[in-house]
This record gives sequence, structure tokens and C-alpha cells, in this order.
Amino acid sequence: MAAATTDVVNLILDDHRRFEALFAELRDTTSDRAAVRAELADLLVAHAEAEEEAVYPQLEAKNASTKHDVAHGEREHSQGNAALLVLLEIEDSSSDEFEDALEALFEAITHHVNEEELTLLNDARTSLRARDRATIGRAFAAARKRRLKGHPGAVEHVREIQNRVGLGELDTASLRFLAAARGIEGRATMTKQQLLQTLAG
Repeated sequence: MAAATTDVVNLILDDHRRFEALFAELRDTTSDRAAVRAELADLLVAHAEAEEEAVYPQLEAKNASTKHDVAHGEREHSQGNAALLVLLEIEDSSSDEFEDALEALFEAITHHVNEEELTLLNDARTSLRARDRATIGRAFAAARKRRLKGHPGAVEHVREIQNRVGLGELDTASLRFLAAARGIEGRATMTKQQLLQTLAG
């Protein structure tokens, strides 16, 4: 049986629980919100990039996940990055704008975490042998560690990720989410093209 520290499912779950703790700290107005936001941003970006490099392709290759679930997970990472960018661009951490952006990011990450735990991670736990989960876990941990050596959650890097993905790659629901995070009125009735024009403007 794989050790808890190398099983990819356990490693990802550990990060998910850390996200929850950091969100709780960020909601505390007496905390050092700038430091907590930076730590959360670094972990979110390193975690997502390591999953996309070392975990998702392996789950798909070993038939432990479907192409649809992997694509959905990647799309939700893009939504999370979009919401994270909005939060990172707000300087005043005591503002209502910060609180709204924090809630939008919390909702995006919580939704993704819940879905990932119910689909990808549950499938990995039941479909893969412990040895395979440990091998994937070591690759995930190495990719994550490599990214955390830099400052992956820096606003410039998150903006670069968002530009690389491009707004046009996001589906309508993701664009509406990004519009909500930016406080754009009338987003619920906008078409994808209208959302793209408004967000790019």
C-alpha cells in the first residue's frame, strides 16, 4: 500500500484542505491578508499546473478518468485563475471589492474541489493500484515543488496564464463567472460574444 505522503489522492486532498484553511484566514480581517493572499495564490497556481502536467494526463492514459472529466478540470482551473487574477489586482484588502472578489474565488475553488474529489480523485482511488497512485503522486509533488520555488501566484504570472489560455478558450459559463468577479452588470443575459467584448474592453 502506498504511503499517505506519496499517494496522489492524499497529496491533492492535503492541498484542498490547505486551500480551505487559507480561505478562512483571508476572511479574517485581522490577518495579514496580503501575505495570506500571496500564499494562497502560489499554492493554487502551483497545484493546478502540477495537476495538469503530472496527474491529469496519467489518469486519462491509465483509463482512471475520462477525457471529458480532465477537460472539465482544466476549464475549472481557468475559471479559478480568472477569479484569482481579479483578487490579486485589488490593492485595498479592506474594501468591499476585495470581499466580493474573495467570495467569487472561494466559490470557484470550492466548486472545483468538490467536483474533483467526487470524480477524478474518487476514480483514481478505485481504479488505480496503490503503486500507480504513488508514482503519480511523486511526479505531482516534484512538479508542484518546482513551481513553488518561484512565485507562481504573482499577478504578472497569473495574468500571463490567463492571456495564454485566452478569453476565447473559455466557455460562456466561465466568461460569466469572470464577469461576475469583475462586477459587470447584465452578464446573465449576455451572449458569449458580448461577454468577450465586455471583458476585453
